[in-house]
Amino acid sequence: MKQTNISVFIPHRGCPNMCSFCNQRTISGHSTAITPKELDSLLSAQWEHLKSIDTIAQIAFFGGSFTAIERDYMCSLLEVANKYITDYPEVFSGIRCSTRPDAIDREVLDILRHYGMSAIELGAQSMNDTVLAANKRGHTARDVVNASLLIKEYGFELGLQMMTGLYMDKPEYCIATAEKFIELSCDTVRIYPTVILKDTELDLLRQQDIYESFDFDTTVTLCARLTDMFENAGIRVIRLGLHASEDVEKNMTGGVYHPAFCEIVGSRRMLELILSQVKEKGKYEFYTDKRNISKLIGQKGCNREFLLKMGVTFKIKEEKGTLFRAKRLN
Repeated sequence: MKQTNISVFIPHRGCPNMCSFCNQRTISGHSTAITPKELDSLLSAQWEHLKSIDTIAQIAFFGGSFTAIERDYMCSLLEVANKYITDYPEVFSGIRCSTRPDAIDREVLDILRHYGMSAIELGAQSMNDTVLAANKRGHTARDVVNASLLIKEYGFELGLQMMTGLYMDKPEYCIATAEKFIELSCDTVRIYPTVILKDTELDLLRQQDIYESFDFDTTVTLCARLTDMFENAGIRVIRLGLHASEDVEKNMTGGVYHPAFCEIVGSRRMLELILSQVKEKGKYEFYTDKRNISKLIGQKGCNREFLLKMGVTFKIKEEKGTLFRAKRLN
């Protein structure tokens, strides 16, 4: 059975400050928050659709800092969501939300548990206090640690979100952030390369030639390494790059965005694996599982083209259960 999220956006509501990178309307495509009545109508319509396509879903409150919004409003949304996971458990498997690390305490976790919350994602963004302060996050790395430990203590699934290429960031800071996430034993991770948007402080810094994010190739290489780190630690990377969006494409002024960014990173990871086994030019047979063939060839054939420039040509042989192995033919 397929699984998905029904995303419910609460744009910027609950956020106590404006981070350097934030233009929440552009990122989410929403400017007004949903009402409980609208949520009920949305979930009612989705129930019939999901049932017809044999799919289960979590109800996901994203876009703002869910646990920092007005308490009555938060509970009114949770009450609606709880009704659907209680009455239709064969379709709605749970509730998840994203929030700030400094908006987590025992009181709010008691409320979330009461309404059947399944997973909580924290917008950590970085575990470097210099980067957090420079981007006006309003919390520290210690807040991320404290909130994560509390969420795990309560038995919720813990998700952590990080960004790469923020103001004052360095690739080694991103690696250190990933190492700390792994130490915190989170269940899932989202990795978002920084996209510089109009009407943000990052764009102002860019215009003043004070800041530029990591370039595309640096970001792809970095995200390939981060993904390897998380997967080797048994942590699922459930998002890599912003969702494809006309608003983002229209309003971005810098940074790294591509609608197929995840596929590009997957291609890079496969290329690195190929190069670990293919040391000299010649003709080869490459063996891989059917599901890996597109990654082996690379996004828009980039891996085949790279190898051809090295003097390497290859044929692909399907081999069930194999990630990659190479056999030289001459």
